[in-house]
Amino acid sequence: MEEIRDICAKYDDKYVRDCIESVDEINLYAWNFYKDVAKIYDAITRVRNIERNPTGFSLQDAPILGLLTRMWKLLKFILRLYEEKNAEFIGTLERPYIEAAITATYLLQHDETVMEDYRLCSYKDRLRILRDFENGSAFFNTKAGRRLLKSVREKLAYEGLDINSFSVQKKNRWRLQGMNFYDIFKEVSNEEIYACSYGIMSESVHGSWNESMDWCLSRNEDGTFSAYPFHHSPDVRFISPLLQFSTKPYRLWLARIEVDSEYLTNVLNWADKFNLFLFRRFDELYDETDTSKSNDNK
Repeated sequence: MEEIRDICAKYDDKYVRDCIESVDEINLYAWNFYKDVAKIYDAITRVRNIERNPTGFSLQDAPILGLLTRMWKLLKFILRLYEEKNAEFIGTLERPYIEAAITATYLLQHDETVMEDYRLCSYKDRLRILRDFENGSAFFNTKAGRRLLKSVREKLAYEGLDINSFSVQKKNRWRLQGMNFYDIFKEVSNEEIYACSYGIMSESVHGSWNESMDWCLSRNEDGTFSAYPFHHSPDVRFISPLLQFSTKPYRLWLARIEVDSEYLTNVLNWADKFNLFLFRRFDELYDETDTSKSNDNK
């Protein structure tokens, strides 16, 4: 808790006022703010109610904790790319970040049956490994193959599972509760922002013509294209939208693990509000007619 108090202590009126007079100042200020938020998320995953969880978390909680830990690890790496002025690959990491946040929120809003389904769905390809072994694949005569097979068997044994434990998951085509990610997204968030947040980021992972035009090509005056060998600088708009998916699962997690801390809840609420303030301040100052500050190279 003291770790979080130290982070928040510097955000007095003067510190805020002195850092938001220009777009460049806001981008630098926001980067430091996002780093602090990532540290707060990190700290929350290390909070426990000792009476409820004297040592650690059971299989009924651990999948959520894993997703929340994945989130702050991804956010810290995203911020490294932000610092290195490498906007185009931020989207590659933002997509799994949003997926982790949405999935964690979905699990936190449902019962233990859904939690078990989530765990079992992760064994799809591991069961294929077992089938390949049973079918006599030569790969399992190698040391790497034997190590992989041992790992799969140990995980199944730990959870008390065998090849006959997955009839529901097979029926649902290995989708959580038979739902695709869009269905899960619109249940826990605003479906109107799916395309502009999670959906379009698929291009950062898989590539597309639009992705090439945005990041890898420059358009010449005669309508032809040339390779664009440089990276683009990100700004507040690349990180700020992520936080609207983030604080909710951490807030729900504190309630789930029975950590009754008004202070931590207020910190997460403050992070939400301050993030919105920074985004709006950036929007006020940003001049879209100044192409030197735009990531659009078309």
